[in-house]
Amino acid sequence: MDPDIRTRDALEEHWRASERGDIESEHAIYAEDAILDYPQSGERFRGRATISAQRGGHPADRHFTVHRIVGFGDLWVSECVITYDGVPTYSVSVMEFAHGQVVHETQYFADAFGAPDWRRALAEPMPGRNIARD
Repeated sequence: MDPDIRTRDALEEHWRASERGDIESEHAIYAEDAILDYPQSGERFRGRATISAQRGGHPADRHFTVHRIVGFGDLWVSECVITYDGVPTYSVSVMEFAHGQVVHETQYFADAFGAPDWRRALAEPMPGRNIARD
């Protein structure tokens, strides 16, 4: 099987497991010594067990919607909406692979915001979305 297909399949299972709350399957994709960075908070989590513990201990009701997975070789990006207690947060996950496992992930988070009126004439709604206004 093509290595890129295997990686994409592993990523899709990672996100399905995240949605199911299956912590063990969710973190099977990570190398034992993987690193997870959250640039907005300045946090680094080192090792699969630590990454799993911080996610498994999250107090919110979380749901995951994957909008797009792109990549090839050792670099893959997932665009998702993670809903925490009913509030959506947009997320981009950049995963670096070695030997079929994630060795480094950087995850960026962004809250939704309203579009300013000055861009009204330039923008169209994204598929399946409405434009939120300030």
